[in-house]
Amino acid sequence: MEAVENLLCSLRAIVGTANVLTRPAAKRRYCRGYRYGQGEAAAVVRPGSLIEMWHVVQACHQADVIMICQAANTGLTGGSTPAEGAYDRPLIVMNTLRLRGLTLLDEGRQVVTQPGVTLEQLERTLKPLGREPHSVIGSSCMGASVTGGICNNSGGSLIRRGPAYTELALFAQVDALGQLQLVNHLGLDLGASPEEILARLERGDLADMKENADHGARHASDHEYARHVRDVQAASPARYNADPRRLYEASGSAGHVVVFALRLDTFAADVAPSVFYIGSNDPAELEDIRRSMLSHCKHLPIAGEYLHRSAFEASERYGKDLFLFIRHCGTERLMQAYAIKSRVDAWLEKLGLRSGTTDRLLQRLSGCLPPHLPARLILWRDRYAHHLLLKMPQEGAQEARQMLQERLPSASGDFFECGEEEGRAAFLNRFVVGAAIVRYRAVHAEEVEDIVALDIALPRNTREWFTPLPREIDDKIRFTMLCGHFFCHVMHQEYLVRKGEDCEAIKDAILTLLEAKGAKYPAEHNVGHQYKAEPALENFYRRLDPTNSFNPGIGKTSRRKHWR
Repeated sequence: MEAVENLLCSLRAIVGTANVLTRPAAKRRYCRGYRYGQGEAAAVVRPGSLIEMWHVVQACHQADVIMICQAANTGLTGGSTPAEGAYDRPLIVMNTLRLRGLTLLDEGRQVVTQPGVTLEQLERTLKPLGREPHSVIGSSCMGASVTGGICNNSGGSLIRRGPAYTELALFAQVDALGQLQLVNHLGLDLGASPEEILARLERGDLADMKENADHGARHASDHEYARHVRDVQAASPARYNADPRRLYEASGSAGHVVVFALRLDTFAADVAPSVFYIGSNDPAELEDIRRSMLSHCKHLPIAGEYLHRSAFEASERYGKDLFLFIRHCGTERLMQAYAIKSRVDAWLEKLGLRSGTTDRLLQRLSGCLPPHLPARLILWRDRYAHHLLLKMPQEGAQEARQMLQERLPSASGDFFECGEEEGRAAFLNRFVVGAAIVRYRAVHAEEVEDIVALDIALPRNTREWFTPLPREIDDKIRFTMLCGHFFCHVMHQEYLVRKGEDCEAIKDAILTLLEAKGAKYPAEHNVGHQYKAEPALENFYRRLDPTNSFNPGIGKTSRRKHWR
């Protein structure tokens, strides 16, 4: 305990007393996952500069404590928070959200981001330049950080851009001899010493590098993905978490290095895209559309999102207040709203009220609000079990329109072209699904044991992508939600398990069925503390972090020093 107290004194000297949190209520939102997992930490530290962050890492390394780095803490598998159970060393959580520095390179074609930069912040910065980050909706609606996306193999919904990826990073790691090093692979000459490198980066002093930054042989995005995803005959998934082709230093590291900065490509924004809303009662019809577009259309869709009727209904009912908040307040205020909600939850629990009280209150209030979705979306919800939202670039709209008109209407399906408001509402209704499932669990806590959330990558040649559960499993499920990034065959399958049932046994049974179809998992949410890391992924973690000092236990691996 004395060693920990000495460390806390050192940390207070580095970042200030107000930014070393030790009270349980203050630590709560940093030590509890958004959807899954919670554990204990000796303290939460919030550095306010890159130099402070480096000194925090040095102090923790010298004290031989575990470090978990997090930013927005919006992950779905508990990978950025401590887990329940014992660690062999004291544990410190370092939250980086105060580090929001962002520098544009080459007129915004690339960016250098500090670890607290959010997707929403990056999107807002790039918008006047007519450019976009890797993701523009989905996780960005929940305030996720750019660094979290890279470290956790975030996939995103944008078909042409692939998973979040870069080979250009500035990070700290501990080598096999136990030495702490700062590794500069940004492709920018920032100096020699860590202090010099970080100070220059902190100042954004890159004026002489903006036009002539060294790209070298390293890439700042998955430049091959648009070709890769078109191969509908391939027996492997388009993307998944443990894919060796996209594990590189910070990319896919899951916190086993400490990331100080990333250099990333940006993308030209699409002007006036067209949105087509497709409904069908035959899942094979949607698969035929997917294969035809990937194989024969000149222009790839911007996005192709699948939504089952049950997911539509859950989002419509339990995601209504979030939908309206984003619509009227934007995403920039969302993290502040979640922080306030977490503080209120902590206060109510301290008073003896059960967890989820604010969710139940908000759900009652949202039930009093008028309908929020356009009439044609509701009509398609009632007619069709399977929904596909197709967003096309301006130059590909006519090609898609003609292909759909040749196929639909059919005996089982139909489509319509959305107006601007309908298109926005359709995609926003899709992307509040995850939050809606969390709300469902809180509202029906007496009937629901927990969420079994599966993040699955199916082989690109899979035809029977929709398979109902066997009766013996389905009887144990109270509610099923299915959605996904359809053209990538990345499916999100979430099951609200009936009270008293064994969630782990149900998860294992479903995964066994999916493995028989050649599925890989997780697809884009990282292993966290829910999934077992494949051998290749665990070996990658071991190479990055041979002493197991950063975020140990991820992927159900060892939590002990040196991976004992």
